[in-house]
Amino acid sequence: MTTSGLVTNSRVPNTTVLFVCMLVVAVLPVVVVGQCSCDSEEGDNNKSEALRYKLGAFVSILVAGAIGVYLPMVAKRVPALSPEKNAFFVVKTFAAGVILATGCVHVLPDAFEKLTSPCLTGTVWNFPWAGFVLMVVAIFTLMLDNLATSYYTQSQLAQSSADPTVNVDEENTGKHDNQDVPVHTHATHGHSHGSVMLSSRYDGPVSKELIRYRVIAQVLELGIVVHSVIIGLALGASESPSYIKPLVAALSFHQFFEGVGLGGCITQAKLKCRAITIMALFFSLTTPVGIAIGIGITNVYKENSPTALIVEGILNAAASGILIYMSLVDLLAADFENPRMQTNMKLQMVAYASLLFGAGCMSLIAKWA
Repeated sequence: MTTSGLVTNSRVPNTTVLFVCMLVVAVLPVVVVGQCSCDSEEGDNNKSEALRYKLGAFVSILVAGAIGVYLPMVAKRVPALSPEKNAFFVVKTFAAGVILATGCVHVLPDAFEKLTSPCLTGTVWNFPWAGFVLMVVAIFTLMLDNLATSYYTQSQLAQSSADPTVNVDEENTGKHDNQDVPVHTHATHGHSHGSVMLSSRYDGPVSKELIRYRVIAQVLELGIVVHSVIIGLALGASESPSYIKPLVAALSFHQFFEGVGLGGCITQAKLKCRAITIMALFFSLTTPVGIAIGIGITNVYKENSPTALIVEGILNAAASGILIYMSLVDLLAADFENPRMQTNMKLQMVAYASLLFGAGCMSLIAKWA
C-alpha cells in the first residue's frame, strides 16, 4: 500500500532527532573527561552535602521540566487558550522570549567563556570561535529547516498524486471534508493565503503550516537538549554546595520556562500521542540524566581541561545558534506576520509586552544560573 511509504517517511525526522539527542547524551561525558591543564577551584568542596543538593536538583528539575512542557498541552483544552484564540499568541510570544533569552543570555556567554579561557593556549584560540560556530550553525539550521519542510511537502504531494482517493485541496475556500483549515505559511518568509491541504490516510489532513510546526518542534528540541545535557553535567560534577544551592531553584525555573516554550511548539505540531510523549519525556529527562552522569564522573571530570572547554564551548555555541534562529525566525517572525496580529494593534502591543516579559524573566535567572 502507498500508506506504508508515508509512514516511513513521516517517522524519519523523529528518529533522526532522537538518535542525535541520544548520541549527545552518550558521547559528551566521554569527551569532556581529560587531563587538566589548569587547576580547578576547590572552593568549599563537601561531597556528602553536595550530593544531597544534587539529588534535590535532580527531582526538582525533573518535575519543573515535566510541568512546563505538559502545561501548554493541558492548557489547550481550556477554550480561552486554544490555538484559535488571541491569548494563545500572547503565550507563544512569552515562550519565544524565554527561548531567545536562553540562547543570548544563558548559552552564548558560556560558549564565549569556555572558548576564550586562558587554559586554551595557542594562537588558534585568538579567533572568536563562539560567534563563528553560532553563525555556521544558524545557517545550517536555516538549511535544515527548509530542506525538512520541502521533504515533508514533496512526500505528501507524491502520496496524494499516487493515490486518487486522497484529496488535494488548493482552493481559496479552505475546505477539506467540510472543515476549514486556514494556512499562512512562512517556510520561505513568503505568504500563501487560503488553504493548501496535503492529505494522507496515515495522518489525515496535513497543511503546509502543520508541516512547518512539526519541523520547528523537532529542531527546537534538538537545540534545547544539547544545552540541557551540558548544564546537568556541570551541576552533577560539582562538589561545591555553595555553587549548587542557588542553581537548584534557578535551573528549575529555567527548565519550566523552556518547557513552556517547547510544549507550545509541540502542541501546534499536532503530533500523535506517542510522539508527544517521547518528546516531552526526553526534554524532561535530559538535565536530570546529565546530573546523574555528572555525579558518576565527578572524580575524573575536569571542567578546566582543554577537551572539556572545547567540547562544551562548541556545543553551547551551536545550541545558542539553533535557539536564537528558531526563536526569531520560526516563532516570532511567523507570529507577528500573521494577519490576525497585523490587523489587531491591541494584540500586537500585548504580544510585545509578553515577549519582553518572557525574555526579562529568563534573563534575570541568568544572575544565578
